[in-house]
Amino acid sequence: MNRPLVSVVIPNWNGAAHLPTCLDSLRRQTLRDFEVIVVDNHSADDSLTLLARNYPEVQVLALEENRGFAGACNAGIRAARGEFIVLLNNDTEADARWLEEVVGAFRRHPEAGLVASKMLLFDRRDVFHTAGDYYRVDGRPGNRGVWETDRGQYDREEYVFSACGGSAAYRRTMLDEVGLLDEDFFYSCEDVDLAWRAQLSGWRCIYAPRAVVYHKLSATGGGTTASFYDGRNFIYLLVKDYPGDLWRRYWRAILRAQLQIAWEALRAWRGAAARARLRGMIAGILGIPRMLRKRRAVQRTRRVDTAYLLSILTGVDEIA
Repeated sequence: MNRPLVSVVIPNWNGAAHLPTCLDSLRRQTLRDFEVIVVDNHSADDSLTLLARNYPEVQVLALEENRGFAGACNAGIRAARGEFIVLLNNDTEADARWLEEVVGAFRRHPEAGLVASKMLLFDRRDVFHTAGDYYRVDGRPGNRGVWETDRGQYDREEYVFSACGGSAAYRRTMLDEVGLLDEDFFYSCEDVDLAWRAQLSGWRCIYAPRAVVYHKLSATGGGTTASFYDGRNFIYLLVKDYPGDLWRRYWRAILRAQLQIAWEALRAWRGAAARARLRGMIAGILGIPRMLRKRRAVQRTRRVDTAYLLSILTGVDEIA
């Protein structure tokens, strides 16, 4: 059997209401050399029945427990056969040229191990979810352009820090080198952790503005779950991935940012999401020893200098 050029991995948990829109958009792709793998996180709805009945071309991996976003994606990546592996949320709709544009970006940029798509809101298709993700020197990750109206300001192909896991594309050779998603993150920031490992190893992330995906933002996540894991995993990133030379330079800004996050959550204490954020931060502190053990291995892979990291963290790095 010939190996496909691209493997699309879709993690799913109780997403039967969203899967048809997502999978139908893949059927319309102009690039045809790809496989689709849906990894089901032990759904309680009729996701598996729907897939078996209506999408026979889809390979389904039915997990016996909910292994989170990272665990489901890793199971799919291990089963994937493509040269390029693309993660796609189940609550998305891909433009017909999406995969063609992703592969084109990889071909134009052999230095790129990651490709970030232009993600727009499903119900407001001129508003950004992300134009590639950033990571700031104070330890705050985020979506570039989030909530902005698309006026062409992110129409340039350019380097960014990370690709949002909702539509992240990875070169297999990069994953073979830096590893898969860290399942200790479970949900949230696992894509940023992978981007850190890639960046430290010398791989670039390219933003492909013509690779468009529409996202039903937080349709299958968000709320207290996202708040808890964001609170915890922001700390995990700082302990595991953030380089020592940058820590020495920016530790005050990092501590101020964490204190600000905690203070904002305390002020909103009556809200369930705020309380979840604080519980997550406590869990992050308790998880420091485990992340420190991982840190040693990550930092040993570093091949880039401080000037490069500052250029990509401050957003001034450009394609020559």
